[in-house]
Amino acid sequence: MNAKQSYYQTLSASILKKLEKRGMEAYYCASKENAVRMILDLIPEHSCVTWGGSMTLEESGIKDALKASKRSVIDRSTAKTPEETKAIYRSAFSADYYLMSSNAITYDGELVNTDGTGNRAAALIYGPDHVIVVAGMNKLVPDLDAAFARIHNIAAPMNTIRLDIKTPCQKTGLCADCKSPDTICCQTVITRYSRIPGRIKVILVGEDLGY
Repeated sequence: MNAKQSYYQTLSASILKKLEKRGMEAYYCASKENAVRMILDLIPEHSCVTWGGSMTLEESGIKDALKASKRSVIDRSTAKTPEETKAIYRSAFSADYYLMSSNAITYDGELVNTDGTGNRAAALIYGPDHVIVVAGMNKLVPDLDAAFARIHNIAAPMNTIRLDIKTPCQKTGLCADCKSPDTICCQTVITRYSRIPGRIKVILVGEDLGY
């Protein structure tokens, strides 16, 4: 185990306790491969599963693993029209399990997420019986101010580049607090507590994943 891996493991132990105090189940996996195995263990076969947009889920391989498993998958990438996309977004609320990452997680165990469409934040708040949040240790930040800075100056610009969305931050890499019609910073949700025991499960991964 190198110094970075050891640091991640040590830091995660503190964060897991803070997440659990906020009503969330919390786990640590040293690698994305271990995280995929854990998620497959957490989701019973024949369950209905879907996910929000996430480079973390892409990079971890969990989406492909779920598609190859004995689980019913709602995949929004199969939509061919805006109407089909909207229908898939709404069907996600009745899924048994919803997978997502988090734009930031504070050292005190708060999840911070900013959305453009809002479907991901909405599903986190209400709908699916179970939400599994998968986040690389690069998503951890000291406090809410650092969470917002991370979202505005790292996650949002990188996502606008990835999605080819014409906003000021796509051109400069820096947040301009824009009111652009294409802005992806429309709704921000801070999850400070889960009142339904076991509904939100957070898996911290000892790697840098996603934006």
